[in-house]
Order: sequence, then C-alpha cells, then structure tokens
Amino acid sequence: MFTLGQKVIIVGDSFEQSLPIGEHAYIIGRDRNPDTVYEWIIRVPIADRHYPIVTDDIALEETLLEEAAEQIQQEALLDFALATRNEALFRKVMGMHEHEPESELKKESAEDFIRIVNSKAWI
Repeated sequence: MFTLGQKVIIVGDSFEQSLPIGEHAYIIGRDRNPDTVYEWIIRVPIADRHYPIVTDDIALEETLLEEAAEQIQQEALLDFALATRNEALFRKVMGMHEHEPESELKKESAEDFIRIVNSKAWI
C-alpha cells in the first residue's frame, strides 16, 4: 500500500501523539517488530520530527483528492436534481434505487405516508 519515500497526509491521531493532522509527511521506515502496534515511521518536515504511526493515521494525497472530487460531484448532481426537480436523478444520487417494478409497488396516499412517518417519529 505505501512505499518508502512516499508523500502522505496525516489524517488521524489514533494514539494521541500530537500529530499535526492535515500536514504532509514522508514515509521513512517500516516497523516490522511484531511487539509494537506501529507499522510506519514518518518524517514531518514542518514539525521537524519523526513519528511512529499506524496505517489508519495516514492517507495518500491522491486518494484524498479523489474522494473530495467524488463528494463535490455528488453534491453538484444533488443540487442540479433539486433545482430541476428531477426525481429520478435525485433518487439515483441518494442511492434510493427501486428494485421492484412499478406494478408490484404498493401505492400509498399522502395521508397514509404522513400517518406512517408520524407513527415512526413517536416511537
């Protein structure tokens, strides 16, 4: 997953070591000792320190950028669906795909829907 010399970003601080979250770091070593929980040793240039860390505390910059781009795309599609009142696109973006055909779906009136929502809200 990670290689030596790779540039990473600190995304967490599992063991409360006062890691500078959000800062860039470089992987400078791997801790292969089975007696420790730490897996990697990173160097943080801005803090001028080395830290032993676990894999969950770091992420590749490319991965974070891809996740941010996907989130922005989802939000833009959602905004477009709401602005154009496109229910099909809204359901697709929100992951509310209907797997049953329309003929098999039970049609509910607006009053039944409100009654069901209100009953669930009080539980």
